This record gives sequence, C-alpha cells and structure tokens, in this order.
Amino acid sequence: MKKIIFRLRSPQEAGQARQAGFTQTPVGGAGFTLVELLVVIAIIGLLSALAVVALNNARLKSRDAKRVADARQISMAVALYYNDCREYPSDLVTTIDNGCDEGETFGLYMASIPSDPQSPAREYVYDSPGPDYYTYTFTVTTEGNVSGIGDAGPHTVTPAGFK
Repeated sequence: MKKIIFRLRSPQEAGQARQAGFTQTPVGGAGFTLVELLVVIAIIGLLSALAVVALNNARLKSRDAKRVADARQISMAVALYYNDCREYPSDLVTTIDNGCDEGETFGLYMASIPSDPQSPAREYVYDSPGPDYYTYTFTVTTEGNVSGIGDAGPHTVTPAGFK
C-alpha cells in the first residue's frame, strides 16, 4: 500500500480548511514519470516524420499536376495558333512574329509561357521543325507516376496528345 503525505500540519488547520471548502491533496504522485514523457515525445516524433513524408509526396504530385496542366495549356494555345495561321509557331516566344502570314504573335494565344514549378530556370522543351512547321513536339519531364500519362520521366506532347 502506498503511503500518502499531506501538507496540513495540525488538526486545527485541517478543520479550518474543511470548513473553508478545501480538500486535502497528496504531495507526491500527481505528475508523469520520465518514461511516460519519453514515450509521448517518441510518438509525437514518429507522427511528425510520417506527416513530412506525406507532405513531400503531395508536393511531388502537385508539381507533376502543374506540369501536365501547363503542357495541355500550351498545346491548346499552339492548336489555336495553327487554326488561325495554318502552321505551328516556330518557337514559343510571345513577343515576336512566329511566321504567321497574318503577322500575329504567339502572345495573342498565350500571354506568358509557363516554366517548370520546381525550378523556374528549367524551361519546357518545344520544337517545331521548319520550314513548313507542320507538326510540333513538346517535352515535359515528370518526377512521379502520373495517371493517364505514365511513369516518371520525359513525356512528349504532339498534336495527337501525350505519348
């Protein structure tokens, strides 16, 4: 049986405390042990490590989703350009004439060319072989598996869609 120690020192003080509405509380045994605290800290550390892993995976998927959306947006703008000019733009530059007989710039169809979300210095690769500019290829490199497109790595977009 565990021995409980109380702070009140005399019967008069105990009687006065009871009349005032106070109860007696033990001095020891009300806290957590060191082992209990260490277990709780270890569990919190494990949960935070799992959250960081899940967050990194979500970031990777988010970057890949942006790459695919950028590729589809550029593909749509290039198709609109082709519809008006009967050829694909020679380059994805928005401010100069890309070879359209009407003198239209690619900027009419796309205000700014998106860049890779992980590194803005990394640009997407666009190629339209001249002199007739009858087709184009556009390459996007993903970091992970993207549903409907495939595994990580470079993916080519043509007028027919993703390859």
